[in-house]
Amino acid sequence: MTSHGTSGTLVLDPGPRRPRWLPTLLRDVAFRRYWTGQTVSSLGDQVSALAIPLIAVTVVHADAAQMGYLAAATWLPNLLFALHAGAWADRRSRRRRVMIAADLGRAALIATVPLAYAVDALSLVQLYVVAFAAGTLAVLFDVCNAPLFVAMVPTDRYVEGNSLVSGSRAMAQVAGPGIGGVLVQLLTAPLALLADALSFLGSALFLSRIAPVEPPAAAKGDGHLAAGRRFITGSAIMRAALAATATVNLFTFMISALFVLYATVTLHLGPGLLGGVLGAGAVGGLLGAVLAGPLARRVGVGRTFLLGCIVFPAPMLLIPAAHGPTPVVLGMLVAAEFLSGVGVMWLDVAAGSIFAAVVPDALRSRVSGAYRTVNFGMRPLGALAGGFLAGVIGIRPTLWVAVIGAVASFLWLLPSPIPALRELPGADRSARVD
Repeated sequence: MTSHGTSGTLVLDPGPRRPRWLPTLLRDVAFRRYWTGQTVSSLGDQVSALAIPLIAVTVVHADAAQMGYLAAATWLPNLLFALHAGAWADRRSRRRRVMIAADLGRAALIATVPLAYAVDALSLVQLYVVAFAAGTLAVLFDVCNAPLFVAMVPTDRYVEGNSLVSGSRAMAQVAGPGIGGVLVQLLTAPLALLADALSFLGSALFLSRIAPVEPPAAAKGDGHLAAGRRFITGSAIMRAALAATATVNLFTFMISALFVLYATVTLHLGPGLLGGVLGAGAVGGLLGAVLAGPLARRVGVGRTFLLGCIVFPAPMLLIPAAHGPTPVVLGMLVAAEFLSGVGVMWLDVAAGSIFAAVVPDALRSRVSGAYRTVNFGMRPLGALAGGFLAGVIGIRPTLWVAVIGAVASFLWLLPSPIPALRELPGADRSARVD
């Protein structure tokens, strides 16, 4: 269990003696359980990431615009609710319980899809509703996750902690698409979603077995809701980071909303091959998570963020360029996914570590909510834009537009303090938190 010494310094309780090769944070019982829960949930998410679009295409026969609506429904809650959810979470002293409730709710929602399919009642409307409701619970989970993370991880281990969490997500992405493809082949896509429902139950179980000392609830005061937004606009680091990540999210989700339709209808890939392509991206993500810490130590955490903003979208140029025999197409898509996976982990690990260091404890959920409102709010807008534009100019030309826009995202960082950051900056403890 993570505890605090008499001096207030965070102390890691290793529990039973662990192998010396095990990362230091994973020797801590509480963090290990937290990390395991995140990994299990991420594994199930990858099954859904493949199964739900396949359900939309093959079971309810969605077109390009409807695929855009479905992707938008998942991320629209970030635009609508993240700001208020962050303010609400900062006034809670037991955020872990909110996360457990969100996991249980998502398990129940996902389970309704195979149930409706079993009784021949599945519709596109139900997929929209499930995606929107599950996305709403994901917002609540994630705005509570930021303060829980810093409650378990010492400041000097933020990069290690973010690398482990991102690495677990990448490991899940390695196995998830392959498992998802096999489950879809054996059970059909709707029944494969049961794996995701079970993963949320697993996450809730592991969260119920930790009890870190969470940051105290913030007092409600004037400007409470706007405090997170004010902090972001007042920080040159946070402003530039938000502009860059929001831009890359807008354009890459134009690609994401169309990718399954493009791969299956335009490029004629089956579920098994599609799962393999997505699995290649996960392998790249795992490598990127492993390399993020050494890269940050060598070139600095700020330049790692900058490199991530370039290496993540640039390989996606191969996606609209893919054509020819199936082996050639597969090679181009695998390369695009693999290299993008490396880049997105550099971006995620560096950004998450910088944010953990910069944001004061009393503002974490509010800053997370405000940041998600814009950053993840771009995802449904990107999905809608991708679906609309594909209906006007076609899928492949839309993918070209999206990739070029995503590559340009790094330009926001160049005039900011971020490229000059070699070490993690300190939090602005003078920030107004009321």
